[in-house]
Formats: sequence, C-alpha cells, structure tokens
Amino acid sequence: MDLAALKAFLTVATEGSFSRAAEKLGRSQPAVSLAIQRLETEFGEKLIDRSARQLLLTDAGRIVLEYARKLQNLERELATALAELKDNTAGRLVIGANESTSLYLLRHISHYRRLYPRVKVEIRRSLSSRIPAQLLDGDLELGVISYDPHDDRLVSRVIYVDHLALVVSPQHPLANRSSVSIEELGRETFIAHNVPSPYRQIVLQEFQRRRVPLNMDVEMPTIETIKKMVQRNEGLAFVPRMCVEQELEHGLLKEVKVEELHVQRLIRLVYPARRALSHAAQAFLELVEKEAPEVVATT
Repeated sequence: MDLAALKAFLTVATEGSFSRAAEKLGRSQPAVSLAIQRLETEFGEKLIDRSARQLLLTDAGRIVLEYARKLQNLERELATALAELKDNTAGRLVIGANESTSLYLLRHISHYRRLYPRVKVEIRRSLSSRIPAQLLDGDLELGVISYDPHDDRLVSRVIYVDHLALVVSPQHPLANRSSVSIEELGRETFIAHNVPSPYRQIVLQEFQRRRVPLNMDVEMPTIETIKKMVQRNEGLAFVPRMCVEQELEHGLLKEVKVEELHVQRLIRLVYPARRALSHAAQAFLELVEKEAPEVVATT
C-alpha cells in the first residue's frame, strides 16, 4: 500500500478540497490528484465522487478514510513510543476537552510544561459527547468530561468537583441576594447555552417539575458570550462555576444560590482501559492525581 497516497487522500478528505490539501502537504494539486488516482487503482474502487460540485466521498472512500485515520493514529503512537524510548521526558500528549473543561486543564498544563518542557501538548476542543468514541478510536489519549461514560472499555477518574452556578450582573436586583427560590426565577430572562448537556436537562426538569417557566429567550454558542451577556445585564445564566471564577473574584458577576437546585459537576479524566498509556500521558495522570488526591476516584 502506498502510504504517501493514503496520507494525501486523508488530507483531501479532511480539508474538503484538493487545493487546500495540496497547500497543506506542500505539493502541487496535480500531484495530489495523481496520488489518489493511484490509490483508487490499487483498491479497484472510486474513493471520491468527482461528479458532485462539493467534494464527496463514496462508500468505499468513507471506509478508507476510517482506516486511514487509524493508521495515522498508529503512526503518531509509533513516533511517540520511539521518542520516549530515547528520552522519557519527550513525546506527545493529546487531550480532548470541551470549552468549559479546557479551563480546568490550564493550571495542570502549566505545571506539566514546567516539569516536561519537551513534551508537545495538544488540547483538542471537542464535543464532550464525542470524546469517549475518540478515545476508543485512538484519536485522543486522554479526555476530560463532566459525566460518567458508563463504558467498561474506559477508565474514568474524578479529578475535580465543580457545581452549576446561577450568575447575575452586579446591577441586577438579585445581585444583593444570597439565595433565591425557583419560583422567583419564573419572571427572569435566561441566557442559555445552545449546546445540549445533561446539566441543562437537569435544570429544565426541575423548573418543569415545579411548574415554573424557564424563559430562555436568548441562546449563545459559547460560555464566554453567555458571560458577556450576563455582565451587560441582559439576563441570568446557569454556568459551570469554574468558568466564572475570575469574574466572581473581580466583581464582574455575582453568584446567587438557588434554594431548590444543587447540581454538582464531577470533572473526570478518561482514558482507554485496554491500551497502555504513553509515558507522557502517564506522567500527566500522576500529576493531576497528586494535585487533587482528595477527589480522585476510579469508576
């Protein structure tokens, strides 16, 4: 099998364009096209539907893409293993996290980089729901999520305890309150995150159970934009507390406890149970466990 041609196909499929793939590979577009034609001849299957206006993979192309990604991951693992064989302080660490859990990683990454400056660290932003599958496929070595994946093929360790916080602007009438009831919140406007999560569902169910309207008149794509809207006093929001620690510390936002709603968030470090961790990943796991020994638990 022509591995260079396979890499060219993977790049074209990932970039969605022959021209962008050629630029990324540092080759000419005709050379990339020829490489894929050689691959199609070798497999005896068309991999790309050239009659479509946009780049579309055939059924055979989607199968080849899946295995090409696995080969790429194996290539990375091989390179990391060889690097670590020469020097245990070198290598590569790939961690998957979503917007909020990425924030939790910052202090650990800073400490890790001081201890292992030669390790290349890559934090990949991903939907939390997709991280378990990406770990099992080998796309990630470690993942950080806020729910139990309930999968025997994965090890899940609790590394941080957070909670869902109701935040308001300092100018909001509730800002001087230490607590509020759900019934009182039925008259408020909420700035919601438009990414589904189990915590959003918990809040919705509790409001519904108490027959209190939850007026989510504004939905935003990121927690950062939600915080900005709340600071402008455009509404209230339920957000992970660790995402607003600085704003609370500097008085840009105020946290108000909801009497009937106490939603704990357990931040978990997850990795495959049947695949040995690299030295780089094992060192990161040990660092995190050492810094948060009181909350570490294996499920």
